[in-house]
Amino acid sequence: MKRSKKVTIGIIIFFIIVATVIGGRTAMGIYFKKKFGKRPPPGVIVEIVAEKNFNQTIESYCTALSSKTSSFKIKKSELLEPIKFQSKVKKGDVIVKLQNKTITAPFSGKIGTRGISSSILGTDSIMVTLDDANKILCDLQIPEVFAAVLKKNLNVNAKFLAYKDKFYGGKIISHASRIDAQTRSILARAQINNKDLEILPGSLLDIEVFYNDKTALSVADTSIIFEDDKKFVYKILDNNKIEKTEVLTGIRKEGNLEILEGLDIDDRIVKEGLTRLNHGMLVKPIVK
Repeated sequence: MKRSKKVTIGIIIFFIIVATVIGGRTAMGIYFKKKFGKRPPPGVIVEIVAEKNFNQTIESYCTALSSKTSSFKIKKSELLEPIKFQSKVKKGDVIVKLQNKTITAPFSGKIGTRGISSSILGTDSIMVTLDDANKILCDLQIPEVFAAVLKKNLNVNAKFLAYKDKFYGGKIISHASRIDAQTRSILARAQINNKDLEILPGSLLDIEVFYNDKTALSVADTSIIFEDDKKFVYKILDNNKIEKTEVLTGIRKEGNLEILEGLDIDDRIVKEGLTRLNHGMLVKPIVK
């Protein structure tokens, strides 16, 4: 009798343990299902499709020229007072006072000197210069492949190494009507704004000529998915699900791509973090 009772108690304890284990596992399953079964949608950085300005560039270089320049051979023995080199003068101001005459500025500019050997000038003479460098002239050789787009008034940017973080704007003011048979290029002249006189005549300038200016739809290049020879973006629909959408792109400029087909203005697309996404996925848009 005692043995039978012990067996019964053992069976009861066994079933209690089994029930506890099963109940615990069920409870844990419910807990983890609640916690991890429905993960929140991933947050994604959103870009709103908008219009931007696009253009293409022709790269060249040139030597800076003063828009006006004049030179005067002066005898040092005839000077009545020192010449104020590097000073700015206006048209009509006195540049040099000599014993028998006074030289005035034919135009506004900056007084300088030209280094010419004394064996040519003579030991008693110097060459005084006057340069109007408010507008710099620049002669460019444009490759013949750009003949169809080269025209007057194209915008240009100039870069001078002495001020490497600064750009100087200007325009194409003229160009040749024929191609040089030896260089296979067209000679064009640009005028560069230099109101602070930072660009010195004779400086080497890097030049960008802009053409094909237009306004077009734009997206960041980080939003593009490349697959073989096709390009896609993830467009965010009204229900915040994403749709893999093929796009046709054009010009690339400063991290942006021109959109020719596939999107409309004000469309929402995913800008970053594309690798963890799939077509049809629900996302949480984050606008920055």
